[in-house]
Amino acid sequence: MTEKFTPVKRLWRLLSTYRREIRQIYTLAVLIGFVNLTLPLGIQAIVNFIQTGEITVSWVLLVCFVLIGIAITGLLQVLQLRIVENIQQDLFSRSAFEFAYRIPKITFLELDRTHAPELVNRFFDTLTIQKGLPKILIDFSLAAFQIIFGLILLSIYSPYFVLLGISLIVILYIIFQVTGPRGMRTSLKESKYKYNLAHWLQEIARVNRSFKLNTSSNLHLTRTDDIATKYLTSRENHFKVLLNQFQMFVGFKVIVAAALLLLGGYLVFEEQMNIGQFVAAEIIILLIINSVEKILRVIETIYDVLTALEKIGFVTELKLDRNVGVIEISDQKGYSIKTNEIKFQFPMDDNPKIDNLSFEIPSHSKVYLTGNSGSGKTLLMQILAGIHTIDEGEFYINDIPFSNYNKEGLYKHIGLTFPSNQLFEGTIKENITLGREIEYKKLLGMINYLELYNFLAHQPKGLDTEIDSGGRRLPGSIIQKLLLARVLIGSPRLMLLENPLSSVESEDKKRIIDFIFEKFEYSTIIVISDFYYWKERCNQIINLSKLS
Repeated sequence: MTEKFTPVKRLWRLLSTYRREIRQIYTLAVLIGFVNLTLPLGIQAIVNFIQTGEITVSWVLLVCFVLIGIAITGLLQVLQLRIVENIQQDLFSRSAFEFAYRIPKITFLELDRTHAPELVNRFFDTLTIQKGLPKILIDFSLAAFQIIFGLILLSIYSPYFVLLGISLIVILYIIFQVTGPRGMRTSLKESKYKYNLAHWLQEIARVNRSFKLNTSSNLHLTRTDDIATKYLTSRENHFKVLLNQFQMFVGFKVIVAAALLLLGGYLVFEEQMNIGQFVAAEIIILLIINSVEKILRVIETIYDVLTALEKIGFVTELKLDRNVGVIEISDQKGYSIKTNEIKFQFPMDDNPKIDNLSFEIPSHSKVYLTGNSGSGKTLLMQILAGIHTIDEGEFYINDIPFSNYNKEGLYKHIGLTFPSNQLFEGTIKENITLGREIEYKKLLGMINYLELYNFLAHQPKGLDTEIDSGGRRLPGSIIQKLLLARVLIGSPRLMLLENPLSSVESEDKKRIIDFIFEKFEYSTIIVISDFYYWKERCNQIINLSKLS
């Protein structure tokens, strides 16, 4: 089982990936902190020289020293920005490939519990992390170092500042401990409704024709209003947490300023500090107060980053298909299939969809799969393709348990047509080959066999013509021929066809069916279709209604 992580643990995992870069950023932050703290000391010395009433070489050198310190601080900050930019670019690339790699491999049982496009929306949280990391790595760390170094420098003037510094750090820790968990909860709830609203707007876009024709219905507006109201309520609750934290920090700033000023003034009156030291101490106090304000501004960003990591983590922790088999299947012949009392049940269902199903299909067979609606024909095809894993029973291919095969090698020799449209935005060639290296002669031959050449002849770029997602402007018959060409071009030894030619004219269907059965006579073919000619050409019929 995949280990679950809290948002904070996810952040530490992310930062550990860039351990080397973060070490460099913190090293630069420490140097910036040291340089910033030398400036008050330089100003202290300058004030002392001014009190003498003379312009000396030492005074000029100190002024130059302060200016050089400011320039060095700026240069170090530029270097920090360069390192953070490298992290941002690498993070974007990692996240993109992580999503692209995982989405096709997520088990279908996991996807059955959620909506795949909604999962993809979570990729945009990568941009939130990108924007938030500079503030966390630079602003937050620099502010924290300045507070720590400032208190250390003040402690040089008097040990009383040590006790004051420890007290301030304890107060900061208590504020985070009290308000932090609630802020995280409200941020996650706000994000939940944000994604719910984005998903609903996608649904409106997907079925826009239905809403366009039913103008009397305001369902799309009513539901949008309901989700938006929940989002705004959650947003307001999160803002109250931030407001509460802001109020605490304002009080904290007042305490810091009052304590440091009163203590500094007292030490001057007691002649334990001179005027130059007091001026330097005041500058350090201002730096500490400004650093506290920076931390306050970064807190909301930290919530956003932690929430984004939680949303992305939901996707990266979904179970992937297991590939534990090692046996490579032969591609020299059609596959024999045998099932013995197999059982499959969806996790949320009370009854199994397939229960104690047994049958045999010899090698090279052409099988017509039939049964009543709901008998499990589509589900069985997905089980035979390895999309779903059986709960009980035995499933053999070529007399070897399916689980013993290397799935990646097995999938190369299995062709499956889905009842849903599987065309994606890309060229016609990409939609047929799916990136496989296919000889142009073979590709052209398949196009001729399926009579796609007339269609391609009218396309501006032939095979390189771009088509929309789902082939929106293509006829249904062309879509099905392209999807069938995708299956046949790989010369699969096990072909699973579900209503592959339902939109094609009858005579064209018969010609293509004859081509498939003659061209792939050594392949095992299983088909689901209402067209009678498939049944006539098959040599085996499996009726799931009678077997179940």
